[in-house]
Amino acid sequence: MTLSILDLAPVVSGGTVARALRDTIDLARRAEGFGYRRYWLAEHHFAPGVASSAPAVLIALVAAATNTIRVGSGAVQLGHQTPLSVVEQFGLIDALHPGRIDLGIGRSGQRRAELTAEARAGVPPQSRAAEASVGVPPQSRAAEESAGPPPEPRAAEVVDGLLIPPPFDYSRLAQHPHLAHAATLLQQPGARTPDFADQIDDVLAFLAGTHEVRAVPGEGADLEVWILGSSGGQSARVAGERGLPFAANYHVSPSSVLEAVTAYREAFKPSATLAEPYVMVSADAVVAPDEGRARELAKGYDLWVRSIRTGAGAIPYPSAAEADAHVWTDDDRALVQDRLDTRFVGSPGQVADGLRVLRRVTGADELLVTTITHDHEDRVRSYELLADAWDRP
Repeated sequence: MTLSILDLAPVVSGGTVARALRDTIDLARRAEGFGYRRYWLAEHHFAPGVASSAPAVLIALVAAATNTIRVGSGAVQLGHQTPLSVVEQFGLIDALHPGRIDLGIGRSGQRRAELTAEARAGVPPQSRAAEASVGVPPQSRAAEESAGPPPEPRAAEVVDGLLIPPPFDYSRLAQHPHLAHAATLLQQPGARTPDFADQIDDVLAFLAGTHEVRAVPGEGADLEVWILGSSGGQSARVAGERGLPFAANYHVSPSSVLEAVTAYREAFKPSATLAEPYVMVSADAVVAPDEGRARELAKGYDLWVRSIRTGAGAIPYPSAAEADAHVWTDDDRALVQDRLDTRFVGSPGQVADGLRVLRRVTGADELLVTTITHDHEDRVRSYELLADAWDRP
């Protein structure tokens, strides 16, 4: 199947972390039976509504509870760990589950540290927002700032049936205290994160046994190494230049998904891993037997995204009643609108058709689907219905 799952081990309102972890393991077992190709776990911190803060630990638990489905990270953040520690962790898991483990790597930990440093140095918020959303390299900042105010954000557009919303303004998020906490509490004092490309080269060298020191466990591990990215910036270029598979975020940053996959393909060079580019694209989806029921199940998503976009971290996932009780302001709606407009909610046929449009427009080889509902069985059923609909003509 060309569908895979990205799970955040969501903690729902009234629930516990222990319950969230048991639900993740149960969903992984059942997703294996539904035929999904991969089961990936995210890395998030300072989020009361997300239990996947240590993906390597959770990957080991899920791999031990399943038999055939590939299990991996979506993504480990190299801004928080060294390449050696990541290779050792995943090499250890691979030793017990050979040929089933994916090492998905992201740059957002490094990017958060850069945003914090820029905020302290007085870089204008609009410049920081532009760099976060479209991957502007540091050397371009002076040219941007000397050219006057940033251009007006582009309007929403529909590309061959796929909605590409305007870029999200990250300036409010960049000013939240949690950003500073992430930069200080997730690293040792005074630690400096190396360039992302150098870190990826170290990971590959440790795995290949060509580094000047040996990673044990890790050296020779049968891992699939992926790069995840939200823009046409460094992550996409590094993935392409090293001939690695690339996962682009439509569910996190829908405005820049097309430039991300284009930048990756333009930078691609054949490698021992891949002869041609290989792309996976993420999406949020909720499926139910009919559209009305699906929209009822998806109600908590608005409030949940709002909590993330304010910078406070994901809250425990709200129930439909809690979502109905919230009084929305225009500012609140503007904060989440792009995420609401680009999720796929409906009957099995509706969501499958929408995801096929996403796959066609982006040229994706696989899709990575995230589904969160307040009730665990509703989430399991959503994935089951989608798997059945995806296999139909």
